[in-house]
Amino acid sequence: MMSRKKKLVFGIVSVLFIADILVFLAVYDLSRRNFLEVDFFDVGQGDATFIQTPEGHQILIDGGPDSAILEKLGGSLPLGDRTLDLIILTHPENDHLLGLIEVLKNYEIGNILWTGIVRDTENYKEWERLIKKEQKEEKANIFIAKAGQKIYLSERNPDQYVEVLYPFESLEGKSFKDSNNTSIVNKLIFGENSFLFPGDIYKSAEKEILEKGIDVDSDVLKISHHGSKTSSAEEFIAKVSPEVAVISAGKDNKYGHPSPETLEALEKYGINILRTDINGDIKIISNGQNLTINP
Repeated sequence: MMSRKKKLVFGIVSVLFIADILVFLAVYDLSRRNFLEVDFFDVGQGDATFIQTPEGHQILIDGGPDSAILEKLGGSLPLGDRTLDLIILTHPENDHLLGLIEVLKNYEIGNILWTGIVRDTENYKEWERLIKKEQKEEKANIFIAKAGQKIYLSERNPDQYVEVLYPFESLEGKSFKDSNNTSIVNKLIFGENSFLFPGDIYKSAEKEILEKGIDVDSDVLKISHHGSKTSSAEEFIAKVSPEVAVISAGKDNKYGHPSPETLEALEKYGINILRTDINGDIKIISNGQNLTINP
């Protein structure tokens, strides 16, 4: 496997009253375009979001339910590029996990962010084995998510970062039969634009986040749990107040996602709804002020 590109250093800084801060330090490349690209891949009944920054950082949030993610990445990365700067596993359910296992087998990873929770499944054990292998052989950095962490995407621009909003404390070593409600909730800030990625959290976690007074206002909301009625409480949608909602779901899935209740709530607030089961891959481009959507 080719050597990892030395694009960034992923460090931790401790500040009083503030959780660990994860920092990307990068050399500004004047040849790069000044756009952020966020791809919501159509991976069937699952989630996979790929982020490319103007300075060339490549971030993958979840990997979907199977190896389809490899074809998606192959079409998005430069020819011959077999590296990713950061992968984030929001929670270890198969519809988010299995694709990342395939990514770990085929790509060199610089940094890994996840919750560290414990599951008694063979797929979970394979994930643990592979990230430890990546850490040992490729010197990947492994970080446990906790609210307050920030991943800075630019050395020059402090208004370009990913912030962890949830979970509120480290879940490392804790066991959960259902990990959906332990999902990492990330907010991506790029200038005046923002994207919210709530994993598969339920309404109860949404309520906790709102009760903490956390700023969830965002231009784009990746709808939690594929549009299930267990998530996307109306008060949460109202607080996020997105212009665009993206639902990642498989065609004719057995769960009936997205639910009529979720769609009705989004329509009530006049939100532009995009769905991978209808629209296929969805690309949103930001220049830090405005969004362009394809399709």
